[in-house]
Amino acid sequence: MRILNNQKFKITVFITSLLVFGFINKQPIQKQQTTENLSLSQINNSPIPGLSNNLLTEKPSTGDIKSNEKSIFYSVINEWQKYQYSINANQVLTAGKLPNTQINLNQGDLLTVLTNTRNYFQKYSTEDPDTQRIGILVTQGVTVKDILKTLDFMMTVLEEDIANNRKTRLQDPNFINANFRVIKWSAHNPENPQQKKLRITKYAAFIHTGSRQKTAKYNTPIYAIKEELNQDKFYTKYTKQDVLSGIYETGGKEFGKVKPIAYLTRSGLEAALMQGTVLVNFTDGTKEFLNVDKNNGMSYIRGVKATSQKRYWYFKEVDAIKGYGYKIDAKISIKPGVTFAGDVLNVGLGRIIVIEDNQKRLKMGVIADTGGAFLPNLYQLDFLAGTFTSEQDFEQYIQKLPDYTNAYILVKK
Repeated sequence: MRILNNQKFKITVFITSLLVFGFINKQPIQKQQTTENLSLSQINNSPIPGLSNNLLTEKPSTGDIKSNEKSIFYSVINEWQKYQYSINANQVLTAGKLPNTQINLNQGDLLTVLTNTRNYFQKYSTEDPDTQRIGILVTQGVTVKDILKTLDFMMTVLEEDIANNRKTRLQDPNFINANFRVIKWSAHNPENPQQKKLRITKYAAFIHTGSRQKTAKYNTPIYAIKEELNQDKFYTKYTKQDVLSGIYETGGKEFGKVKPIAYLTRSGLEAALMQGTVLVNFTDGTKEFLNVDKNNGMSYIRGVKATSQKRYWYFKEVDAIKGYGYKIDAKISIKPGVTFAGDVLNVGLGRIIVIEDNQKRLKMGVIADTGGAFLPNLYQLDFLAGTFTSEQDFEQYIQKLPDYTNAYILVKK
């Protein structure tokens, strides 16, 4: 998982308008203006399922109808599910078509991530209401049912193709264009309005040497919260700097409330905090995947160097690289090459993404991970590149991947 574990907050504000069809005399829209002709019951009975919960999260701008100038505004929310700003969805999502280029993917790995993501919807939709958010795709008439149908269809195709020992039809752009709605995703970056292509960052699970006991070299702990104190919010009071000052060590004021599950170098800790998952090769010859579990509730601040960030994560031992999940034991097991971390609140969990690489070849993956840097974020995805022993190996590998690219969202017709 990338940095953030979603909190379960219920959105209690509602919308009083849906469609904005232009402007009178090009006058600016007033944010608190309301619509007299559109009642709440009409909105709740909209032909787009989930509209009242997912399109706009506070009273939107409204305008008068002007023919041939249709705009649909969506209200973006942050990681705490608070309103941030409204955008014209037609400038972000448009009907598209995949270029006539074969899609590069690992069939078995894609099937694994699709299946694990689909199972998450099946098991945790009640406990995790964020799975029911459509996000900005609601402006395209997409529903949660459409997302599940997309996952199910792709799983069936892959299972059939793998069973018949053939290259999957999902690699054929003609098959995709015939069976899926292809929605082109143009970036919306409030800090860089000129950005049109999606930014593609990359992440990995790094392999670090560590120790089960503190040593002169491996002296920076990775902590897990003790099971019996899992519901206690004591850890929300302390910054990363507080933790590293020794509050949990012998003589510290919170000694005994957490347990060290590994000791790394300081740079190893920062890598683990940023990437969310680390594979530790212990000096005793054992290995363990560690994944972020709970954070201290402090926001990640863009532009601040890692060592100065106040956000701190507590980890837990896991059996694979883990992605999105409302709690550690529910997190989706993910695979490199077919997984993206993204904004699960405003774009959505389980969305199928196709991007172009530097050679204009296509790659397909699933949004099955998230993080603080993506909430909100309608201009970026993070691609899970793999497991690497060093930053140098990682940097060398990702040279063939683009920094900015055309991106598409697939929805089964």
